[in-house]
Amino acid sequence: MSHTVGIRQAQKQKTRQALLDAALRLLEDQSLSSVGLREVTRAVGVAPTAFYRHFTGMADLGVALVEEALGSLHATIGEALTEPADEARIDRTVALVAELVRTSPAHVRFVAREQHGGVAAVRAAIGEQLGRFADEVAAVFAAEPESAGWSRDDLDMLAGMYVDHMVMTASALLEAGPEDEERVSALARRRLRLVSLGRRHWLD
Repeated sequence: MSHTVGIRQAQKQKTRQALLDAALRLLEDQSLSSVGLREVTRAVGVAPTAFYRHFTGMADLGVALVEEALGSLHATIGEALTEPADEARIDRTVALVAELVRTSPAHVRFVAREQHGGVAAVRAAIGEQLGRFADEVAAVFAAEPESAGWSRDDLDMLAGMYVDHMVMTASALLEAGPEDEERVSALARRRLRLVSLGRRHWLD
């Protein structure tokens, strides 16, 4: 009996992932608000009713795509933030963003488009994930000697700048293509170093 349940669960997960993958392909050239549920199920080869065994609607599927795109990055970014020197931290973070664009361009494109898109639940999910990143960056900065005397608002502002810059860098890498990756990455590193220099003198 348990073996049968296991097979069913595996099949259910496989269908769910197929729906996510199909939606992501359809979203290459259009926004989530313009993609229909029937388009997704047709691409997978399942009945529209099967969709509702996995998602309550297209907005719910979009939220799942946000989690798939950004949810697993917290641990990776957290490791980059543990670098003791600013230079190493900046280099590693920019390299991680470039790797994400190389390996998951469709996810990056989806997040970049839907961050200000027409589906409120997806906008909120992206905002929540980016907010978590900002909180994690702020917590690291708060523990460093350079932040002595900083207010919480200023730490949040600085962390938000780093996160916003990484999102902007991901979008720029996506638009530039592999041939210009190093140029875009170099500019991103220089900008973050400028922010880092400013940080040291913020309370002067």
